[in-house]
Amino acid sequence: MQISGGIRFLPIFGRSGSGKSCAARELATHLPGCRVIELTRQAIESESVLLSELKPAKIGRRNAKDELVVAVVDQYEEKVAQQSALPSQFVERLSLLDRGALRTIPVLFLWLTTSREFQEDLATATSRNERILVRKDFELVGPQPDEWAEIVEDTFAFHNQNQPLADFEVLRGDIEQVVDASATIGQTIENVGIRLSRFTSSLHDLSQYQVIMLWPVTDGLRITRVTGFTNARDGYRIDWNAFYRELSEDDKANRDTLAAYNRARLYFDMRLVPIAAADLSPLCQNLDNDDPTLSKSYLDRFQRTHLVSLISESWDPRNYSPLKERESKRAALAREWYAGVTTNPVGLGKRLSLILSALGWSSTHEGRINSKYRNVRTDVLVERPESQQSKVLVELKAFSTDGTRPSSIRDAVRGTLRKYAQFAGFIEGD
Repeated sequence: MQISGGIRFLPIFGRSGSGKSCAARELATHLPGCRVIELTRQAIESESVLLSELKPAKIGRRNAKDELVVAVVDQYEEKVAQQSALPSQFVERLSLLDRGALRTIPVLFLWLTTSREFQEDLATATSRNERILVRKDFELVGPQPDEWAEIVEDTFAFHNQNQPLADFEVLRGDIEQVVDASATIGQTIENVGIRLSRFTSSLHDLSQYQVIMLWPVTDGLRITRVTGFTNARDGYRIDWNAFYRELSEDDKANRDTLAAYNRARLYFDMRLVPIAAADLSPLCQNLDNDDPTLSKSYLDRFQRTHLVSLISESWDPRNYSPLKERESKRAALAREWYAGVTTNPVGLGKRLSLILSALGWSSTHEGRINSKYRNVRTDVLVERPESQQSKVLVELKAFSTDGTRPSSIRDAVRGTLRKYAQFAGFIEGD
């Protein structure tokens, strides 16, 4: 077509919802120098209207032969059912234009249809000019069903600022159930949309609790591993999809339990926050001392951590600066300190409570909270009476450096999700 110009015609069959229209519209994205035009009903019926709709893109431009126009007729067979001659007339018109006004201009006409018989009629109508027919039996199948769930998730996130469907209590297992009951990806998307439109969870009434899992880290690798389970810029909220990918197939098959975990994640606004060991170690020496002297300069440094910005509700994603590894004597000393402190998580939790109290919060070590379903104990309970979430429950994850592996992080997150899902009554307690 680029050499000789002229028209080509391709009738495309595909089941309703297989992705024909989307694929046609996306051609310009993937083919440089391509312009996609959706033809109106009037363009099918009138040669002058057809040429006028094509003209802004091609006709009269000096570089017309260097570009490709894709003109799409999107499933008009229903509209022309009472005019059986119209499709053949349209194709006949293309044959004349191929020898006339469009003889030097490459234009690919695509007619999308859900009818095999209609596709055959369109192909037969090219009998007087077979050169323009690309193929008579082209079928667009679309992606395979085992890809649909991931496509639905990715599409939703793309159009919603990377917010996952799981935030609306639609999990991968739910989507897979829809896939099993749907004939095409289009039908799958529609049915997931119907389910999403019915989202009226009581989680819209925010809990009075916020759960923050605090994970000390000593180097860049551990920072990356911990933050990989979160949406860091969004205040280290747990990334459900990242957590789900780490689960075993048996875990993924337990849909009711996963739904309860996800509800707990949303209800308690769960965060997984890394903190540099170097920001802890100067304030956490001699953990057996119940009345330590806490240096103001070290407290000021601790007050600038991401943990404190979340507790104080001063987190601003516009000012987000990722936690980074910084090689220094201070960092080296902190690594040595942390290697020996993980055997005393109780002492570390008690000191953390003292630090937060020194910064002005009412903080209790091993604070207890009660519900009608279960009583739990958290490492540090911070009172925040002026907030909607008036209690911050800090769960300290003082794992050894070697223990900060993806599987360890997954298990720690899962354990915390289970603990608070039972507390809220989303699942039965052990």
